[in-house]
Amino acid sequence: MPKKEFKQLPYDAGSLKGISARTMDIHHGKLYRGYVDKSNEIKEKLRPIVQGGKAEGNQTYSELRALKNGESFANNGVYLHENYFAILGGDGAPKGEIAERLAERYGSFDGFKTYFSACGMAARGWAILAWDLHEKELRIFIADTQNHGGIWGAIPIIAMDVYEHSYFIDTGSDRKEYIEMFFNNLNWDKVEEFYQRAKKYEWE
Repeated sequence: MPKKEFKQLPYDAGSLKGISARTMDIHHGKLYRGYVDKSNEIKEKLRPIVQGGKAEGNQTYSELRALKNGESFANNGVYLHENYFAILGGDGAPKGEIAERLAERYGSFDGFKTYFSACGMAARGWAILAWDLHEKELRIFIADTQNHGGIWGAIPIIAMDVYEHSYFIDTGSDRKEYIEMFFNNLNWDKVEEFYQRAKKYEWE
């Protein structure tokens, strides 16, 4: 089982509009790094169990239950944060096939933005635009924690972190302002790349 690697930001932490370098340093350098480290730690603890060690489970509490819950939480923390950081650093101007598809799916691009923003206000953790491999369609999910909220077979395209650590330093409790800044910093070339990549996968 290969170890996960900490990925550097593809832009300067202080280059975003309205999202401070301090926020990014904490969010990326500490929180995201922590998920990478914990994911690797859990892998090492699972190794002897996976490779034929003594495995005992209990639904109320067991070491295996704790490790498996931690595994999905830490791994999704890595994957969602890597998407989040990768799609920032742009000028926020929607473009590409993905922008056209969103306008078609939600009536207009503003219709998508309004709905996605509302989902961001409703979520306790994440709002995620994903490609559903079953229906071959774009869908929006909310997640209160990183290991709950989506469906099997959905690939994140835009993952918006709405945990307070994403914005509290910059906007206090004003999540709406943060969501607007998130849109203002989106890199739609990267969003398009993720969309095109996701469409190539087949569930069956």
